[in-house]
Amino acid sequence: MNTEPIVLDPTVAAFTEDQQVSDLGTTHFIGIGGAGMSVLAEMLHEQGVNVTGSDRERNAKTERLEALGIQVAIGQRSDNVRGASTVVYSSAIKPDNPEIVAAAAQGSHIVHRSDILALLMNHHDAVAVAGAHGKTTTSSLLSHILVHAGTGDLADPSYAIGGTIQGPDGRTLDGGHAGTGRILVAEADESDGSFAKYQPAIAIITNAEADHLDHYGTPERYCEAFIAYASHARGHIVMTADDPGALDVLRGLDDSVMHRTVIYTTHSAQMVLDAVAQAAGASIVTITSESEQAGDGEERFTIDMPAALTGEAHAIPVSLKIPGIHNARNATAAIIAATLLGMDPDAAAQAAGSFLGASRRFQVRGCEKQVTVVDDYAHHPTEITALLNAARRRYPDAVIRVLFQPHLFSRTKFFAREFAEALALADDVIVTGIYPAREKQEDFPDITAQTIVDAAKGVDHEPADWIRAVDDMHTAALMMAMRAHHGDVVFTVGAGDITAMGPVLLHALEAHRENCGD
Repeated sequence: MNTEPIVLDPTVAAFTEDQQVSDLGTTHFIGIGGAGMSVLAEMLHEQGVNVTGSDRERNAKTERLEALGIQVAIGQRSDNVRGASTVVYSSAIKPDNPEIVAAAAQGSHIVHRSDILALLMNHHDAVAVAGAHGKTTTSSLLSHILVHAGTGDLADPSYAIGGTIQGPDGRTLDGGHAGTGRILVAEADESDGSFAKYQPAIAIITNAEADHLDHYGTPERYCEAFIAYASHARGHIVMTADDPGALDVLRGLDDSVMHRTVIYTTHSAQMVLDAVAQAAGASIVTITSESEQAGDGEERFTIDMPAALTGEAHAIPVSLKIPGIHNARNATAAIIAATLLGMDPDAAAQAAGSFLGASRRFQVRGCEKQVTVVDDYAHHPTEITALLNAARRRYPDAVIRVLFQPHLFSRTKFFAREFAEALALADDVIVTGIYPAREKQEDFPDITAQTIVDAAKGVDHEPADWIRAVDDMHTAALMMAMRAHHGDVVFTVGAGDITAMGPVLLHALEAHRENCGD
């Protein structure tokens, strides 16, 4: 019997470039109901791989997979992997998981979810989207552009997006699809370092603000990971120059990479060159004339493309249905990528204008008693700042109330002060208990919702009691519904299960038996 310890290292590549999806054999996903895992499972299933999976409990993802004919076991047991040639795990899975132990004992090929994505990338012209914020929106936008405006082999792209997309007429479109075209659009998750194994045709970096320091340890190592990711691209790198982390990445690129880099920015090209002298070797795209219409929230701007990308200098007007300057940046990255793939940039911009957003990104859930309820995935201080700035522009006369669920004890520990400063852009905030994801409370005994409230004591805000901690999110939602008044906007914010509180808020508001009146 093999007594060697099981080591799970997501940064080590499991496949060579010449291996095919057809080489996988029966493939079992541990935690198949997760956003990223379910997408990959569906893509393999669409390509004819025999896929099975397991999860601790049923959810909408497992139900969808079962409806497609994929066998999903509820509960993680050694019997679930019997006969599986390949067993796929995510970074939330530990070496002592019973399915990992059984897979190792029977000689299955144990691979990280990123290995499956890398395998799929090897046989497409892949566009990988990395960044602390904006990955899902940018990859969803590019997929939307290709679906609605792509022709020839740009049509019917494959995409692997760690979430769902708001479709027309309120429909929700799944984030995974195995298309017949040559393009694969995918999120490149930097949280565990696994994105280092990707070699996409185009690598997008939406920003590089330090995050996931529980894995990287220091901002410097985080930056180094993005430099390595960019250097692995087989073709262009498309990245912003609008945050200090991205500027640090740009300074770390060697000349051979910089000459393949397209930089997009809301600043002038000269400001970029002043900050990063070697950026003279890159193409610089500027975002100008940016504005947002109060009320309808239309985000309008112009993309100034240099002649190096489009044959002659070209100003492209864009009008988005998704609000905020951060989404102007996300859309610019997507339009640049579509242009590099061979699409007419004006056609790409027009298609972007019909995009309604990734699910849980400024998603209006309903309106009762003249109170609007909006759901958003923001879980980093910078994301919350962008969200609340967009909220102020769309709802300039409203009282903005936030029900915020922190995501990860470690992130709360590292960024408590930054969370407090970001949340101070709202008028009224309740912080709920922390969503642990892969972490355990006992490893962070002193980190709770109150940690952010305590950090807010030094933040200047009126009224003084603008923020409080309520561990139970259902109680917090009912409290927020009682506090809301006509014309207010309430946001449910966070990457965990806080999204379930949208219906709770609406139901509580509905009890007043008054219509929205919009």
